[in-house]
Amino acid sequence: MTFHIITIFPEIFKSYFSESIIKRAQDQKLIKIKIHDLRKWSNDKHKTVDDTPYGGGAGMILKIEPLYQALKELAPRPKKKRKIILFSASGKTWQQKLAKNYAEKYEEIIMICGRYEGVDARILNFIDQEISTGPYVLTGGEIPAMTIVDSISRLIPEVLGNQASLEEESFNDTLPAEYPQYTKPATFKVGSKSYPVPEVLLSGNHQKIKKWRQEEATKISKKT
Repeated sequence: MTFHIITIFPEIFKSYFSESIIKRAQDQKLIKIKIHDLRKWSNDKHKTVDDTPYGGGAGMILKIEPLYQALKELAPRPKKKRKIILFSASGKTWQQKLAKNYAEKYEEIIMICGRYEGVDARILNFIDQEISTGPYVLTGGEIPAMTIVDSISRLIPEVLGNQASLEEESFNDTLPAEYPQYTKPATFKVGSKSYPVPEVLLSGNHQKIKKWRQEEATKISKKT
């Protein structure tokens, strides 16, 4: 899987993509992450990528020309297994089901990170889908881009060291939500107060443990 991220703040991604599972996945060549500075495709000496909106209004809008030129270079011809997305508050909400669809269906994903007050709407003629990561407003699309890379990458075979973790985690096909997890010590004490691990998890009875986890996951699902 190859991820292309078009942004005006390329340095933002260095820390997150240089640690833990995402770093190992890149080192093992299971994924590729390519960060592209939109200013590369600016057509003036000042590397301008934004301008004031027609009709008036606060803030600046990312220009259509550099965005189009970026897509023209990164996606010069149609490709079935490629998806071009723009992060937008009005886009389709990103969910685990959609992450699985992308992981299984595509080999290349191009992401446009908006900034300021938005992006020239004409870019919608050259993308495949608008994506939102939730009902809120962010200062740019960089954090959503990290979210998409992370959520898709961990679904790619061999990215996670323990496949069982993927099969049993939140939002899979068998459990509606993540169940509570515990580790040593079996009893945690704060002053005179004790916080024990549920006895069923110490029983060694895998059928009872599975049933308990399903029940707890269902309870949590109903609360959210």
